Amino acid sequence: MKIFLTFLLCVTQFFCSKIYAQCCAGGSGSPIAGGASQGVLLENQIDLNTNFQFISTNKFYKKNKPDTARTFDGFNSDYEYFKLGYGVTKDLTLSLESGYYFNKKETGINKEPDATYESKGKGDLIIFPRYDVINRTSEKYKTEVTLGLGYKLPLGSFNDSSVRVEPFSKEIYYVPKPQAVQLSSGATDIIYYSFFFWGLSESNFRLFANATYINKGWNPNGEKLGDFASVGLFAGKSFFNFLGVTLQARYEWVDRMTTSPKALIYLKPSTYFPEATGYKKIFITPQLSFTWNNFTIYAATDLPVYQYLNTSDYYTQAASQHQTTFGLSFRFFAPRFAKDSEGGSKYYCPMHLEETSDKQGTCGKCGMDLEKLK
Repeated sequence: MKIFLTFLLCVTQFFCSKIYAQCCAGGSGSPIAGGASQGVLLENQIDLNTNFQFISTNKFYKKNKPDTARTFDGFNSDYEYFKLGYGVTKDLTLSLESGYYFNKKETGINKEPDATYESKGKGDLIIFPRYDVINRTSEKYKTEVTLGLGYKLPLGSFNDSSVRVEPFSKEIYYVPKPQAVQLSSGATDIIYYSFFFWGLSESNFRLFANATYINKGWNPNGEKLGDFASVGLFAGKSFFNFLGVTLQARYEWVDRMTTSPKALIYLKPSTYFPEATGYKKIFITPQLSFTWNNFTIYAATDLPVYQYLNTSDYYTQAASQHQTTFGLSFRFFAPRFAKDSEGGSKYYCPMHLEETSDKQGTCGKCGMDLEKLK
């Protein structure tokens, strides 16, 4: 059973628009939310996926140790991610991914209203094609290697401001919201992705891995969030042909944010601190999934086991603390999939629709007998 893990908490910054400001938000920097491990679909197969991601933190680090100093009280985000995937051919899959923030909030020190920022609205759009360079299936093993090249297009707001009133003169002025609370970075990013899968049919055991690198672009404000990289290793096993258990170990790296000299002269930031951005983190992520017919329900939580956050003498950085994802995916074939190119019947696994054959046999992932596609 191919289990969708989050990511990215993401991933993406890329599909889930999970582009949190590195200085302010805890949590994964990956945009591929709900699809942290993605291979390809079968030709003419459709994948609908949505999940809810809940992130919160009130923990701050100075480098690799917790610290009591802080520039705000905490951060939380409630986000729904959507993905539409389509198998263009048996080797090529195209996904469109985006999402909606119900709330992104940075709470000021002592809950001070003038230092509290929040927003809600649509996230960015991710166009994510991926191609199978290797896909081999035998009676005992299945091996798959996938490469992807994605684009994140900025749709969400990146330069919103909050209204403030000067207490004595009552004059109205505007303060830019921190990057952590903006719905987008405002830049176009390029995503490089690779995926490896290896499974044993008889024992329902599988190993897979992925690697992601996101080359961040410059936004119109002269800001560039730090490039992102991650490597994940996964081990999973199916029980009773419907229950899946997966454990992931993931390393993430984010470079420091860069601000152009022009932006520093004319638009000097007052609500974020570029020197206190970027990090190195290691997560352990357990996940459970339940499959019934074409539906899969899954839940995962990220457990940070190591964090090193770039800081300065004056500013700490919010660390990862609580990250939980609940999701639902639905896979089905478009009507024209009913016959193969020679007009003969195909066989498929009712638990893993992507597993098909031109003759009777067993599923390369869970060992179930293949059923005839009518």
